[in-house]
Amino acid sequence: MSEQQRDAMEYDVVIVGAGPAGLAAAIRVKQLSPDTTVCVLEKGSEVGAHILSGAVVDPIALNELIPDWKEKDAPLKTQVKEDRFYILGKAGALRIPNFLMPPLMNNHGNYAVSLGNVCRWLATQAEGLGVEIYPGFAASEVLYREDGSVAGVVAGVMGIAKDGTHKPDYQPGMELRGKYVFIAEGVRGSLAKQIINKFDLSKDSEPQKFGLGMKELWEVKPENHKQGQVTHTMGWPLGTKTGGGSFMYHLEDNLVSVGFVVHLNYQNPHLYPFAEFQRFKHHPIIAQVLEGGRRVAYGARAITEGGLQSVPKLTFPGGVLIGCSAGFVNVPRIKGSHNAMKTGMMAAEAAVAALQAGREADELVAYQGAYENSWVYQDLKKVKNVKPMWSKLGLVFGMGLGGLDMWLQTIFGFGLGTWKHGKGDYATLKPAADMPKIDYPKPDGVLSFDRLTDLAFSATAHEEDEPAHLKLIDKSVPIAVNLPIWDEPAQRYCPAGVYEVIAEEGKEPRFQINHQNCVHCKTCDIKDPSQNIVWTVPQGGEGPNYPNM
Repeated sequence: MSEQQRDAMEYDVVIVGAGPAGLAAAIRVKQLSPDTTVCVLEKGSEVGAHILSGAVVDPIALNELIPDWKEKDAPLKTQVKEDRFYILGKAGALRIPNFLMPPLMNNHGNYAVSLGNVCRWLATQAEGLGVEIYPGFAASEVLYREDGSVAGVVAGVMGIAKDGTHKPDYQPGMELRGKYVFIAEGVRGSLAKQIINKFDLSKDSEPQKFGLGMKELWEVKPENHKQGQVTHTMGWPLGTKTGGGSFMYHLEDNLVSVGFVVHLNYQNPHLYPFAEFQRFKHHPIIAQVLEGGRRVAYGARAITEGGLQSVPKLTFPGGVLIGCSAGFVNVPRIKGSHNAMKTGMMAAEAAVAALQAGREADELVAYQGAYENSWVYQDLKKVKNVKPMWSKLGLVFGMGLGGLDMWLQTIFGFGLGTWKHGKGDYATLKPAADMPKIDYPKPDGVLSFDRLTDLAFSATAHEEDEPAHLKLIDKSVPIAVNLPIWDEPAQRYCPAGVYEVIAEEGKEPRFQINHQNCVHCKTCDIKDPSQNIVWTVPQGGEGPNYPNM
């Protein structure tokens, strides 16, 4: 179906993604200029359906955006009362005294929340200001003007069969055109990836780094619940060379979110992140909280970890990158939503000023300047060396030196230079034959589970008869290249069991993609050592449907 046969809608600002960044941007535009037209596209079935985070939220950006958020009943109900930091061994734990942690690691004044519910609330605030929000609308294509600037996106393509033919319910999608287009897709968004490549936005930055975050929501016994308690751990079961850690946040109503993050620059292709998460829950300090409780929900998604060095240029002709599309997560704090919101607000301010000056489709250079002079930049600057130091020196020395660097940044405003990340996460795997295999315990079905059992708690759904949204550039690579060299790591790094190597007796092994399992975490697009898997959007409304995550 050609572009000319699609309906088109014109807006002043088109925002792709209804996460914290996109919604904060939409609200800020309307606060500054009520007559400016804004639409927000969300690929999930509803706002919040694809939002997954720990999350402990620093309200600094929300205080700026909606100062009376408490009176407006924002779902930030559980203020952090107690911070705990541990380095774990297999059976024991060493608690790090809080006074050794730099002040930025203090969570007092922050809130343990469901970020999905925060986004649902932000959406109601945006709609109250006149923002149009379209859930179930997956943006699948970037539109360009004749001068090369971004003009908008195509969204809402539906009804294509697995063989590429059009089914009776086929819809060619709509063109959503804007004077400025905000890309707020979150981590490793498919359109952001294209735009970054097209405009070479990363040419002056380090490769982006990532982690895989997996999370379960549990309802625990009342006697095990300590509302407002926040626990972070490092060490076991990953050891000292593989980066990662955990979080456990006690929310309201006897709910506890427990999560595990594996840095995706790991070297051993036998590593199975989901299984690491499951055995982690058997550690005494975690098991004593979960025992007797019940799992309520499960999900997974990638996390940007590159920090300051990896933030690309934020502007391009006709639009901007905001939130995790650019990567503003503060890794040691495990926080990004405050920075995502603020970048959305700064981009909105730049766009409104441009529109009021009669401009459109140019580069919003004021946004880039605002970022470089903002508290977001300072937030990332203070922790810029923690990730590369940990990656290069390991847990003990890396975190020790990273802690020193944070203290120096906090006290004196400067630290130990700027460390580089080096190669991308896809290039860190060593050949399977050179690395030790890992013996993972069988899940007990009480505290630990298999992937497909957990997947059922994500409410993930995709149409069976549609093209797989996970594309192979070369279909021969998984078996011909990845299997003999790395034992095809997609079998293990995917937290939803999308990828399988089927080995039947007397037949050549084959690579199977169970696209219907995909929770849209994007790990495959990041970690595949051959960079042969391309994650694209399926039909709108598909994927996980996270409740209270």
